Amino acid sequence: MSKFVHLHNHTAYSLLDGALRIEDMVKKAKENNMPAVAMTDHGVLYGMIEFYRHAKSENIKPILGCELYLTTGSRFEKSRERYHLIVLTENNIGYHNLIQLVSKAWLEGFYYKPRVDKELLAEYSDGLICLSACIQGEISQLILKGRYKAAKNAAAEYRQIFGRDNFFLELQDHNLQSEKEAASGIIKISQELDLPLVITNDAHYLNKSDADLQDVLLALQTGTTIDDKNRMTFEGKEFYFKTPEEMEALFPDIKTAYENTVKIAERCNVELDFDKFYLPDYPDIENGENPESFLKKLCCQGLKNKVFQDIKKAEKRLEYELSIIYKMGYASYFLIVYDFVKYAEENGIRVGPGRGSAAGSLVAYLLNITKVNPLKYGLLFERFLNPERATMPDIDIDFDEQRDEIIEYVKKRYGEQRVAQIGTFGTMAARAAVRDVGRALGISYGRVDKIAKLIPTQPGTTIKEALSSVKELQDYYKNDPEIKKLIDYARGVEGMPRHISTHAAGIIIGAQPLTEIIPLQKQDDSIITQLPMGDLEALGLLKMDFLGLRNLTVIENTLNLIKQRHGKEIDIDSIPLDDKKVYRLLQSGNTAGVFQMESYLFQSLNRRLKPDRFSDLIALLALGRPGPLGSDMVDDYIKSRHGEKEPEYLHPKLKPILEETFGMILYQEQVMEIASTLGGYTMGEADLLRRGMGKKKLELIAGERKRFINGAVENGIDKKTANKIFDQMEYFAGYGFNKSHSTAYAFLAYQTAYLKVHYPADFMSALLSSVMGNQDKISDYIKACREINIEVLPPDINISGFYFTPEAEDKIRFGLKAVKNVGSGSIEAVIEARKEKKFESFTDFLQRIDMSRINIQVLEAFIKSGVFSQFSAKRSQLLLNYKDLYKKYNMLYKERAQGQISFFDMFSKSNDFMEEDLAYQDIQELRKDVLLEQEKEFLGIYVSGHPLDKYKNKINEIVDLSISQIENIKENREIFFAGQIINNRSHITKRGNKMAFLTLEDWSGKIDVIVFPDLLSELDFDMEKSGQIFVVGRRDDKKVIASKIIPMERKILIIDLNNIERKKIFTLKKFLFKKEGNIPVILKVLDNKLILSNSKFWFNDDQTSQKNLSKIIDVSKYKYI
Repeated sequence: MSKFVHLHNHTAYSLLDGALRIEDMVKKAKENNMPAVAMTDHGVLYGMIEFYRHAKSENIKPILGCELYLTTGSRFEKSRERYHLIVLTENNIGYHNLIQLVSKAWLEGFYYKPRVDKELLAEYSDGLICLSACIQGEISQLILKGRYKAAKNAAAEYRQIFGRDNFFLELQDHNLQSEKEAASGIIKISQELDLPLVITNDAHYLNKSDADLQDVLLALQTGTTIDDKNRMTFEGKEFYFKTPEEMEALFPDIKTAYENTVKIAERCNVELDFDKFYLPDYPDIENGENPESFLKKLCCQGLKNKVFQDIKKAEKRLEYELSIIYKMGYASYFLIVYDFVKYAEENGIRVGPGRGSAAGSLVAYLLNITKVNPLKYGLLFERFLNPERATMPDIDIDFDEQRDEIIEYVKKRYGEQRVAQIGTFGTMAARAAVRDVGRALGISYGRVDKIAKLIPTQPGTTIKEALSSVKELQDYYKNDPEIKKLIDYARGVEGMPRHISTHAAGIIIGAQPLTEIIPLQKQDDSIITQLPMGDLEALGLLKMDFLGLRNLTVIENTLNLIKQRHGKEIDIDSIPLDDKKVYRLLQSGNTAGVFQMESYLFQSLNRRLKPDRFSDLIALLALGRPGPLGSDMVDDYIKSRHGEKEPEYLHPKLKPILEETFGMILYQEQVMEIASTLGGYTMGEADLLRRGMGKKKLELIAGERKRFINGAVENGIDKKTANKIFDQMEYFAGYGFNKSHSTAYAFLAYQTAYLKVHYPADFMSALLSSVMGNQDKISDYIKACREINIEVLPPDINISGFYFTPEAEDKIRFGLKAVKNVGSGSIEAVIEARKEKKFESFTDFLQRIDMSRINIQVLEAFIKSGVFSQFSAKRSQLLLNYKDLYKKYNMLYKERAQGQISFFDMFSKSNDFMEEDLAYQDIQELRKDVLLEQEKEFLGIYVSGHPLDKYKNKINEIVDLSISQIENIKENREIFFAGQIINNRSHITKRGNKMAFLTLEDWSGKIDVIVFPDLLSELDFDMEKSGQIFVVGRRDDKKVIASKIIPMERKILIIDLNNIERKKIFTLKKFLFKKEGNIPVILKVLDNKLILSNSKFWFNDDQTSQKNLSKIIDVSKYKYI
């Protein structure tokens, strides 16, 4: 066994600083016969559970520690002066104290970095061993500043805080002069104070050769490139995980410092308990009740309140579910969920019908946690809670936009200190790693983008896999040294955590203050866990997913509009599920705004499947995923659904299970039912089998095959057929979808479709309001409104409210909240001021509005967005005068507020200003394109028109592809489309050439277009001035690579080649090729298909050329547009 242990190491969880992967570090420690290894990341404990479990699995002792940031004064003072300090956990008391220190550093001491002070160290020093840290430690820094006495006093103070046996002076040597100077002083202090020494290496990467990789990480952290000489970097290449022999050679005369590493390791013995659950108690159990009896009481009430076809069956299922819940000790869990769902419904917060496997629980249904009757839809409890698998139940809840209110309720209910949101790590996946490293290396965007795009987009694809499967990537790697370096470094950082953020839904509720169990930190305005979800669950903490679902807000707001406008109160959870109008809408594929059905994929599936019953929607949601779509399953299902293919069953006993899906295994629950009915498994065992098959656990599958076949044979099925059935289960288990989840979400899909078809104006208004701030979505939904003959009207100062509102069954008015730079206070002021009567003019608006709530930016936004368009004053007049008028009316408002003038005086004075308006009556109105651009700037879209309108006839004649249709075109196929340039960003390549990144928009949507240097240099017009263009190019992922660009104002010659002799066509070709021109030529060929000719064949529009053209073909066969 080695006589050295590394006690100071920075893993990849020292974000963009440490390049040590936990797995590699533990493996290296094992290879070097080290009995233990420490993890001491900067100010965090992000990786502590991952590290602990991995080390234990390799029989290496994990030493949990941290390199703390220590402020020179109080943690509550804002000072950037700080030191480093290493603390290691000696025992479980120290483990809990370290959690407190790290948490308080973030929650109380954060200023640029999470900082502790010596007061905290003294309070939480028990069970901790302290090392004086690297060159950035207090003692080293004081020595280097020539303050030896202060350094010695600091060392004595640490000994006082941690105890004589628990403080060690740290020695490091990375061939740095500053370290040698510090070491001299440290050794002297050790002798004078009789303090033990310890050698560490501050390891940040695994091997010496990884130093450059870590340097790339530092460049990423600082947003610089590795060529930047002014950036933060490490001196030398010695910060690696050295062998014991290398470490011994650093201070050969101080053997005790070397041996002390093992002595410290022997003292560090933290044991974590992964079998314990920290489940909080439900606080409102009635007298004489316990969680189990109270849960049963609530469920029995639910049985009475709900309708069941077979009440005996429901009672039997309830008894079974309760017995499992009691046995596993989860009664309180269900009561906690019941409580906050009840609170939500009592406080007008819409809750989803269910999510995930929880919809398979009758208890959840009876408690109104879900709205799906599992008995009616054949959903399985064991898919949700498996008695054979001791894991915490997982009920995910969808809420509307008021989700944050539920989080606040839970905090008040269980205590602020017991509730936190879950942290999650953003990691560098393959493509992202290439892009990040490319930036750090200073490689041109175009080159990096090209390499990144060669990596398949399939989730989980690694760079290694891409290199083995993509020949073009292999060629670049072999033949281009710069790209080889890029890929090698990208592989080095791939999968490493890049940042921590707040999980979109996860909440932890503890049975005690969370800082007694796990480390916390601040993230923006939230308190989050430093551990990711999987580690929290491993520690036995109660995790809840509170998801904010925009569609629930849309439903709630639609129902409110219906009540206001039509006087109807609709119970959306009780609508009939056989409405033919709803299914006709779905079959049409006109599903904008319909939950889960908006994408082109689901539009197509709806048109093909033609759903006409609720079970079709459940199946449709399960079919629209990569597995089924990548096989023949979807085609076979649709053919069977329409009677074009006879369902096949390998055995008659499969028919009751697979009849609803035409002989195919579409749902995970069907795998479980087959295992149970045919193989003799319990449902809990069947769920374990399903999980194993889904995760392709080959050893488990091989063992279970024999068991299943034996069980099937006992049930009268021959061995050969049983084998085939198992094969079918194994094949489809990877594709099978959770039927409980699909059923719950089918309800939401149906409900949104129902509202759209019966109350289109109300629904589309709520839908548009739900995406305010997302101009792309607003644009999409306005287009969807037009498709169902609903006009979206521009904002109006006298009519518009906060949100989009229906004015009639075919008209929706823009909401003021959608106007850029306009806040809620200004809108409230507008609505308040117009209560008695509408505004009659711009100056009437200024004299009646509360000027304290309207600033000059709001006024500009109102004018440019067109909210005053109903008044006689032109927009040009208002823009010329509004600043002066604002100043004058604002002055009048202040004088009146101070009592200096009366209300009537104000009107008298304001009339003078109204006269000033009249002096500008003959000013010309702004051009239409300028008005539209102002609209675009402040509304995000063009409402009263579109810049392409003036070329509409030209576009319609030669273009048959809208921008929104491009995503459906195969990659690399040549396309021709039209668009307005709404963004033009130039970029200088590494070779000094200019290229452009354009964003184009038409009436249907937007797309990004890349113009490479060769094409850009050929353009004979200014794209900045020619805002409307035709583009020829090919689709590349979500962008288009342009090969030709034509300004719309340019004439285009269309030549009809139909019914023209081949000889004349040859003559025409020769004629056009003879003298290259600047007039694009479009050829109309068979079936009136239009083809843009190569620029070598463009026409030279002079009199001679026109005359010669008319000699070759008749003038009726060509025209200019």
